[in-house]
Amino acid sequence: MTSSAPPGLARLNAVDDRDAAAMLRAVCASRAWGAAVVAGRPYATVGELLDAADAAMAGLTAADLAEAMAAHPPIGRPAPGDAASAREQSGVRDAERAELLELNLAYQERHGHVFLICATGRTGEEMLAALRERIHHDADTERDIVRTELGKINRIRLTRLAETLTETPAETRAETLEAPRAPAEGER
Repeated sequence: MTSSAPPGLARLNAVDDRDAAAMLRAVCASRAWGAAVVAGRPYATVGELLDAADAAMAGLTAADLAEAMAAHPPIGRPAPGDAASAREQSGVRDAERAELLELNLAYQERHGHVFLICATGRTGEEMLAALRERIHHDADTERDIVRTELGKINRIRLTRLAETLTETPAETRAETLEAPRAPAEGER
């Protein structure tokens, strides 16, 4: 690992497995995905990290995908305090939110999970069009699309984490779905 590695990648490589897994849960809530990415450390480049993330995504089971999707809020309604989802869904206009939420509920009723799409760079109308189309897919087709969309989301979030991470592992862990651990002696 060279000293030219982006700060977040250097930190991800340097921390213990528990802290690395906590950092990665802010990217993707699948524990299996996180464990696979942690196991591949250290990464010399962001490209190597992204390749490992893609390989981990390809290996996820239906249950692993469900775990990852459960952490994503509906399109048009980012969870309060979820800066990543709010940033990713910034293309949704207020006028589109109601229809997105209504169609998302119908999609959830049909497919059993939230409608997942890589929202970064897409307008609300583009997401509505995709939702209108995808609501009619069969389960296998939709699972393949969800895996692809989740992979895109993970790559964007992972690149951002690798290039810009400045918080400590404890701060990152507090923002993930896991409860923060008590500080070890001397960490206060």
